[in-house]
Amino acid sequence: MFENLEILNLAMGLARHSGRAQSASAQNLANADTPGYGAIVVPDFEDTLGQSYTSQRATRSTHLNGYDPEERPFEERVRDSEDPNGNTVSLELEMLNAAQAMREHSNAMSVYRSSMKILRTSINTQ
Repeated sequence: MFENLEILNLAMGLARHSGRAQSASAQNLANADTPGYGAIVVPDFEDTLGQSYTSQRATRSTHLNGYDPEERPFEERVRDSEDPNGNTVSLELEMLNAAQAMREHSNAMSVYRSSMKILRTSINTQ
């Protein structure tokens, strides 16, 4: 009965996605002054919902199973302008992305807590 609870899978996926987004924002902020650094961003959760990034994947063309850029969870962000040193990180945008990731993680944990409360209640009443 409880083997395949899609709501818990969805909450777990959103929590993982928000963790990746927070990691990308932290990496971008850490490299805000690095010359030539291209900012990275995690695609929207809706775009990555059906994909799994938990399995092994090739990240370089020298890996035995090849390289598929469509499998990567990060993609390079293209901005209209870049700094004179070639850096494309926008501090304002990164702060907004980090806040969005925090909200997504909070939402995922709220769904998870509510689902667990419902499961505990249903088990205790039987």
